[in-house]
Amino acid sequence: MILVDGQAATSVDVADRGLAYGDGLFETIAWHHGAALALDAHLARLGADARRLGLEAPPRELLEAEIRQLGRGRASGVVKLLLTRGSGGRGYRPARPAKPRRIVSMHPWPQLPAADAALEAWLCRHPVSANPAIAGIKHLNRLDQVLASAEWPDEACFEGLMCDVDGNLVEGTRSNLFVRRADRLLTPGLERAGVAGIVRAAVLAAAPALGLRCEIRTLAPAELAAADELFVTNSIIGIRSLARVRGHADWVFTARDCAEQLAAHLRGQGVVA
Repeated sequence: MILVDGQAATSVDVADRGLAYGDGLFETIAWHHGAALALDAHLARLGADARRLGLEAPPRELLEAEIRQLGRGRASGVVKLLLTRGSGGRGYRPARPAKPRRIVSMHPWPQLPAADAALEAWLCRHPVSANPAIAGIKHLNRLDQVLASAEWPDEACFEGLMCDVDGNLVEGTRSNLFVRRADRLLTPGLERAGVAGIVRAAVLAAAPALGLRCEIRTLAPAELAAADELFVTNSIIGIRSLARVRGHADWVFTARDCAEQLAAHLRGQGVVA
């Protein structure tokens, strides 16, 4: 079922600004054992991102009710929540006041690789666009990620790693990136580009208690050669170790203990499935 402004539907107005301009936001939420995981964090991010875009977010109680409605009777699934600026005429300038549109849908839980699978990533050439004004926001403009994903050479790739226009690592096409070197956990800063992921924030919060020193900084692809461990995170895949990165170079990683420890910790907190 798909709810558009609370009503069952399978389409939206062709004049919706989310369709025309990518003018909006989205959240992807894991539904596990009959509950939405990390819902507080997802709705808090939606509200914060909406304020940055000058959108009025729907009341929390309304969104919770609609998510529960779609999840009723389902053990697992993926909730997709979209908030657009609503319908508008031709032209970039938004109407004032805008009438935002919300779209809530439920999808089957994906077929994910086994937890111990040796996953590969591709180092993409297409960069993430840099714009500090919207950096960190999970907005609807995903063309960079579409084009980067199209580079993957085969189905063996689980993820693509993306750099900024200066050639520094930012994130995966659908995930955030972490590098472990001894007891240091490195992740790229998101001041100019990228999405501030829910699981990324949870990892950064949990890492010190597990004896890891976190560093958020510029990270060049060449630094992957010295990494002990590499993993990616998002709300659906959870925390996934990468065994190999192909592309400009070919790097292999054998350690996965940090990722497994963090994954177990966040499962216990109800952040990931």
